[in-house]
Amino acid sequence: MESGPAAADPGAGRFPFPYTPYRIQEQFMEALYAALEAGRVGIFESPTGTGKSLSLICGALAWLRDWEEKRRQEEEQLLALGQDAPSPQQARPGSADTAGQPDWVTAFVQRKEERDKVDRLKEEQIRRKKREERLEKIRQNVQLKYAAKRKRCEEDEAKRLLQLSKEALSQGAGEDALDQLDHNEEELIVAEYESDDEKKVVSGLEEDDDDDLEEEHVTKIYYCSRTHSQLSQFVREVQKSPFGKDTRLVSLGSRQNLCVNEEVRRLGALQLINDRCMEMQKNKHEKKSSEENGGKKRRVSHTVCPFYSFEQMQFLRDEVLVEVKDIEQLVSLGREAKACPYYGSRFAIPAAQLVVLPYQMLLHEPTRNAAGIKLKDQVVIIDEAHNLIDTITCIHSAEVSGSQLCCAHSQLSQYMERYRKRLKAKNLMYIKQILYLLEQFVAMLGGNVNQNPGCQAVSQTGTVLKSINDFLFQSQIDNINLFKVQRYCEKSLISRKLFGFVERYGGPASAVKTTKENQKVAGLQDFLLTLQQGSDKEGTPQSPPMEAEHEQLRAASPLMQIEGFLSALTNANQDGRVILNKQGTVAQSSLKFLLLNPAVHFAKVVEECRAVIIAGGTMQPVADFREQLLCCAGVDPARIVEFSCGHVIPPENILPIILCSGPSNQQLEFTYQTRDLPQMMDETGRILCNLCNVIPGGVVCFFPSYEYEKQVYGHWERTGLLSRLAARKKIFQEPKKANQVEQVLVEYAKCIKRCSQTGGQMTGALLLSVVGGKMSEGINFSDDLGRCVIMVGMPYPNIKSPELQEKMTWLDKTMPRASGQAPSRVLIENLCMKAVNQSIGRAIRHQKDFASIVLLDHRYARPAIFNKLPQWIRERTQVKPAFGSAFAELRKFHRGKLDGL
Repeated sequence: MESGPAAADPGAGRFPFPYTPYRIQEQFMEALYAALEAGRVGIFESPTGTGKSLSLICGALAWLRDWEEKRRQEEEQLLALGQDAPSPQQARPGSADTAGQPDWVTAFVQRKEERDKVDRLKEEQIRRKKREERLEKIRQNVQLKYAAKRKRCEEDEAKRLLQLSKEALSQGAGEDALDQLDHNEEELIVAEYESDDEKKVVSGLEEDDDDDLEEEHVTKIYYCSRTHSQLSQFVREVQKSPFGKDTRLVSLGSRQNLCVNEEVRRLGALQLINDRCMEMQKNKHEKKSSEENGGKKRRVSHTVCPFYSFEQMQFLRDEVLVEVKDIEQLVSLGREAKACPYYGSRFAIPAAQLVVLPYQMLLHEPTRNAAGIKLKDQVVIIDEAHNLIDTITCIHSAEVSGSQLCCAHSQLSQYMERYRKRLKAKNLMYIKQILYLLEQFVAMLGGNVNQNPGCQAVSQTGTVLKSINDFLFQSQIDNINLFKVQRYCEKSLISRKLFGFVERYGGPASAVKTTKENQKVAGLQDFLLTLQQGSDKEGTPQSPPMEAEHEQLRAASPLMQIEGFLSALTNANQDGRVILNKQGTVAQSSLKFLLLNPAVHFAKVVEECRAVIIAGGTMQPVADFREQLLCCAGVDPARIVEFSCGHVIPPENILPIILCSGPSNQQLEFTYQTRDLPQMMDETGRILCNLCNVIPGGVVCFFPSYEYEKQVYGHWERTGLLSRLAARKKIFQEPKKANQVEQVLVEYAKCIKRCSQTGGQMTGALLLSVVGGKMSEGINFSDDLGRCVIMVGMPYPNIKSPELQEKMTWLDKTMPRASGQAPSRVLIENLCMKAVNQSIGRAIRHQKDFASIVLLDHRYARPAIFNKLPQWIRERTQVKPAFGSAFAELRKFHRGKLDGL
């Protein structure tokens, strides 16, 4: 069938937009439309402040609208042909065809296939019509909502009365109270386990399946970004766009963000919330099957989640599809409807047109499958993708410390000892296997699980890297099926049971019933206490309040961390390495799995999807994405398209300068050998003093590391340069702790505002920041907050890092040389320039903004480095060999802008 006019000319007014788009936005949408239509893998760069989110929304949803219309027309044609087609009886027998089959047999088979296709289309149409009618009814008829709400209130009241009756009846049954306490402990015992070979895994929703859930997945766009706040911002943009009223959008999130059960939310740590939720579901299904069996199997009363109501979740699903909602609105609706937003939103996936979700959910295959995300022939857009390679590497890497391994071994031994008589043979077998694994892991660090890891000194300190196979052989665990152990951990919820056990008996305040039991668990209490004291002796800094819950989880349930490491060991041998990091004691030592080839986990995404778009404000240098990620994932180079657009600001609003020498003609080259020289630190200070005299408002200066920033700051303090700087700009330093960043930014902004209002000698503030720190990503220094961004030196990564060295070796072995350069050298340059581009992209956030960018190092002028700057900055960059001409240019630029304001 011929494509519609939209496919033929996607740019000709085909993109509804809330206002007249900039030309670069039109170009972006045209390129995006073409990439989706042709099923490409696109790398799209659109600087912050150019309306990238709206361009993505309007370009992608315009394509989806046209695609759906084209599909509808094709279906109608097929259905019309199906009605006119002759029946098989009308097909006459004739001569045999070339394959030896008579004509009438071939015709019969073809007709049957056509009829089947028509029948399928009819069924799909009926389902679609039913869904559209149901959603339309909800849109039009507000009474339905109130009826559903009233029904929920009645049910709640009935439950409350029933509970009161039960409590009244149970009074006077005090003699059974002690017995009941024993039964409560049964929740800690892992249920009878059958491995995957012995039973068919039943999905959690099987009992509740109905026709509505059988709906085919419609063609949809999966949009993912890094954080929930970025996703919420994107949803708000969709709501404001011309597509906001009639797009079926679903926001997905973790249980931590979506759970409305306060008892579960209070657990705090994500792993605990996940496990508790799964356990409550399991309880619900066990309760149901127990009722079906006439209650023959005597079980203790397990808690079930009151929000996991299928009827209410269906109601929530429809509400989600009727109107675009972000995560916060979804949670409010869940509370009001007494329905689980986590599962309710998942029920809405098949019928949704746009699914908004965090990176982890899309890039981690087990999470993707658990959420019911099917990528076959769908479109994926990954936004804020500048660190996509690092993200995939992090998601699939894992680290465990010696103290965690010893602690898990002690806890699991105590658990097995206490419940040995109650555990089935299969459970005992797997628990013994896990104990053996933990024992061998500690032995690999040079320790013994039965001794306090904080007191065991490591004889040979240092870092050793091993292939997965070598690690498995040397730790003598190559005979254990890690896939089965991993599956056991998932299905039995052993880490959750163990956490409950430690919660009950691990704390000093726990009351344990009998002396005999006291003896059994005393060892565990003592051990946990010595571990705590051991870590205190090492002088571990006090955790900030926001990290306390995470630390508590790590101390109380180390097995949860270890499960991630076991899972990582199931990767293919060539794709990762195990790092043995041996420090002073076994407790301080660690085992880390490092993923070397992120492409293996991205391959399935690009194989299954119709089109994949990787987008960001700063994607340069793109070679990493093309070679390390896409080509290694088996993407045909002809399928890859690149698009980079300029900025909406006029050329005269930005002044990027590469400065090769300072005021005293000292050449600027901040290598590891030269940057610590007093004359280099003095020259940097003199440059800043001069620039702060002519630049109004805020100046943000980036250093390669916290250590170097501290060293330079101390040097300036001693030489008096700092007080000279402080006379013109109030000086702020980026804090290392995340919970202090907000406060520093607020004070910095207040100071700039105060200076601009009062005038005087002090003209604003200077913020000393760190590349790769909290200020270099995700924070906007727009307008007066960032009139100049200064980059001190080139932030090359630490090439002495064992992880980086292994990655470099792996790249040199597996990747071809690019334009005469070794892949490892290219990697180092790309990592450096990615960090630079992210940092200098903090300024210029909208069309009328203006700023200067000063790169302090003559090496930025080298063609290989210069070409890795974003195109819109590169085109306007001036290389200044001497400081005098650069200073004059900057003074002229800022004075001109001030006069124009």
